[in-house]
Amino acid sequence: MKKRVEKASKEKGGSGVEEDLSKIAGLIFEDKCPVQTIDSYQCSGNLEMDFPELCALVGLSEIPIVKLRQPIPAVTPTDNNAMEESLTQISPGSPVQLWCPKPCLHVETENEDSQNAKKIIISGWRVDEMVAQVLSKTLPSLSNLQSLKIWQARLTDHILTSLKNTISICANLRTVILEGNPIPEQSYHILMGEDSMIAHLSLRNNHIDEYGARLIGSALSTTYSANKNLLTLNMAFNSIGDRGAQFIAQGLRLNRTLLCLSLAYNHITDAGAFSLAEVLGPFALSHEEIVERRQQLISRDQSPSQRVSSDSKFEHPLSVHSSSSLDQNMKGSKNTSKKKDAPKKEERPGSQSVAIGGKKEEPKLGKKVSDTKVSRGRGGKSGAKDKRPSGSELETGDMTESLSPLLHPGIQHVDGKVIQPGNTALISLNISGNKLTDESLQKFLSSVAGQGEGGVLRLSLNRNCFPPDCETYLKIQEIMSSKDPLNKTSSCQLDDEQEQAT
Repeated sequence: MKKRVEKASKEKGGSGVEEDLSKIAGLIFEDKCPVQTIDSYQCSGNLEMDFPELCALVGLSEIPIVKLRQPIPAVTPTDNNAMEESLTQISPGSPVQLWCPKPCLHVETENEDSQNAKKIIISGWRVDEMVAQVLSKTLPSLSNLQSLKIWQARLTDHILTSLKNTISICANLRTVILEGNPIPEQSYHILMGEDSMIAHLSLRNNHIDEYGARLIGSALSTTYSANKNLLTLNMAFNSIGDRGAQFIAQGLRLNRTLLCLSLAYNHITDAGAFSLAEVLGPFALSHEEIVERRQQLISRDQSPSQRVSSDSKFEHPLSVHSSSSLDQNMKGSKNTSKKKDAPKKEERPGSQSVAIGGKKEEPKLGKKVSDTKVSRGRGGKSGAKDKRPSGSELETGDMTESLSPLLHPGIQHVDGKVIQPGNTALISLNISGNKLTDESLQKFLSSVAGQGEGGVLRLSLNRNCFPPDCETYLKIQEIMSSKDPLNKTSSCQLDDEQEQAT
C-alpha cells in the first residue's frame, strides 16, 4: 500500500514539473511571437487574403466570402460625353445579379488581379461595427479603389460616420453609392463636407425627407462655404417634398461645382419645382448674401492677386465641357475678344495692378455683363497665365478655391435689389416622376431660355402631371435639343428608365 502511494506521488510530482515547464515555454513563445491584433495586422492589398483574416481577428462568427469579377460595362448611348460617363458611375446594377445566399464581398478587378480592386459592392447583408472596423483597415490599402457601393446593409449613424472617415483616407475613392440604407438621423450630408473628395454620390431609396434635404442643401453651399468636389448627386426615390426641394434649391444658389442632380420620384409639386427653376435664372441676393459680398469685395481689393483671379473666372471651377456647342461658343468668344482687347496685351506683362486697378475695371465688367460666356472662355487662359508661376495650382485647384459667385461681374443692381446671375454650372437636372404641372413648366421655360447656350443641357420632366403634348413641355424639349443634339437619347432619360426599373 505504501509503495502505491509513493508511486502515485512521484507521478503527480513529475506531471507538475512538466506543466510548469510548458507554461514557461509558452511565455517565452508569446514574448518572441506576440498575439496578432487588427491594429498590428499589415494589409498586403490582397482582399482575398486580408479581408477574411481581419474578420477572424475581430471575431466575426460568419466571415463574408470574397468574390472577384470583371467590371460590367455600362450601357450608354455615347462614350465620348463627360456627363454621360459621370451618370453611369452612379447608375446601380440590379441587386438580383449580386444575390448570394451568404454574405459576400463582391470585388471588381482589372485583368483578374486580386491586388487591383477598383470597385467593392456590399449587397444585402448587415455592416455592423466589426465589419466597419475591417473595412477601415482594408479599404485604405487598396490604392486603385475608385468606387464603393453599399446596398441594403442596415447602416446606422455611427457606422456611417466610420465609413466617412475611412473614405476620406482612400486615395482614389471618388464614387460612393449608399442605397436602401435609411438612417433615422439622416446624416448623409457628412459625406459632402468641404474636405470631402467624393465626386459622385448616390443616395437613392434612403427615406430622406425635408429634414435630410435641409442638411444636404446646406452641405452643397451656404453664404459662407460651398462643396467644391461633388459633381453628381442622385437623390431619386426619396420623400423630400416641396420643402426639401426648396432646401436643395437654396444649396444651388452659390454652388458652382455640381453638374448633375436627380430628384426624380420625390413627391415634388409646383411649389418645390418653382424654387428649382428660379435658381437657374437671375435671382435677388438675400441680406445675408449682400453683407458677405461686401466683405469679399473688401478682401479682394486688399489682395490684388485674388482680384485678378476673381475677375478672370467665375463659373464652376472644374472645366468640364459637356457638349461641342459649348466649345464652339468658347472659341467664338475668344476670337471676338482678341480683336477688342488686342491693345491690352502689352499692359499685362508690366504690372497686374495697372491692368486692373482704378477705373480700368469698369470696361472689363461691362464686357462680361453683356456675355457671361466670354468670362468662361477667356478665363481659362488669362487666369492661368496670371497664376502660372505657382505651377501646380491649376492642377490642385488652389486658384479656383478662392473664387466666389458673390463676386461675379454679371451682378447688377435693379430697383434696389442685387441681382445674381443664375446657376449655369448645373448641366443636368432630373425631376421625373413628380407632380409638376404646366404652371412650373412655364418657370422652367423662362429660366432655361434665358441661359442661352450654356446652363442646363438636359432637363428630364417625364411622368409628371401634364400631357406629353403640352406646348410648354415641347418648347423646353426644343431648347434642350438645340443645346445638345443627343438630348433625345440622352443619358438622363436612360438613367430615368433605369431608376423606374429598379
